[in-house]
Amino acid sequence: PLNIRIGNTWLGETADNTDKQFEQFVHMKYGLRAGFVLLRRYIKHYKLNTVNEIISRWAPSNENNTTAYVNRVCCLTGFEKNTPLEFEQETMIKLVAAMCKVENGVEVDTKYILQGWELS
Repeated sequence: PLNIRIGNTWLGETADNTDKQFEQFVHMKYGLRAGFVLLRRYIKHYKLNTVNEIISRWAPSNENNTTAYVNRVCCLTGFEKNTPLEFEQETMIKLVAAMCKVENGVEVDTKYILQGWELS
């Protein structure tokens, strides 16, 4: 749901991935869990805690229109692009929901986002 690049071994990833670039998961909740795990790493380890910093790493400008991505996430969440975010449930649920919308053009059911959060 978040176009996570292949490179880690994830809980719930498919054994027979048919995509050469992005991870595939047996259920949406596992892909969302992976997203939360990565976001926690961004915020806690790399100290990337604003929408601008997070999206700039998640969707770098050499592959994406990062500015448009940041602006869309800010519009969907109400977060300012340079305001520090905490890794806490309400904030991360909003952020992931917005990122899923930008990545895939459709909303992901909140129940799956909550399941991903609970698994993370």
